[in-house]
Amino acid sequence: MMQELSLECFSNDVVRLDLTPPSQTSPTSLSIDEEESSEAKIRRLISEHPVIIFSRSSCCMSHVMKRLLTTIGVVPTVIELDDHELSSLPMALEDEYSGGGGGSVVVPSPAVFIGRECVGGFESLVALHLSGHLVPKLVQVGALWV
Repeated sequence: MMQELSLECFSNDVVRLDLTPPSQTSPTSLSIDEEESSEAKIRRLISEHPVIIFSRSSCCMSHVMKRLLTTIGVVPTVIELDDHELSSLPMALEDEYSGGGGGSVVVPSPAVFIGRECVGGFESLVALHLSGHLVPKLVQVGALWV
């Protein structure tokens, strides 16, 4: 069974994706499987987009991250999540971060993923750029052609 997914455009560069159950959302045109958990939705989004940023609504650091990436020539997907949706992010990534050990996981917000790999937050993205490793990584995942 499919459910309607709520999408809101706040500006030309940010789309808000509401991952709440169907009884709490109004219908729109994008549908996904209602049986899919928030964790599964997050994993699917990460696998479908070469560069994706998850952030809280109105996060200024996600805007700065997006500006850095667009300056390089990459248009990232930006997903704004509410606090309860952000809490699904660590669960979706527990195996990747803890090596399957099941330890406590803290994912930064905003968090950027490049090629299904969590780069980290704003500071990690800037460090990757300053070290000269960001552009090669973007080329490697097919997000940038040089």
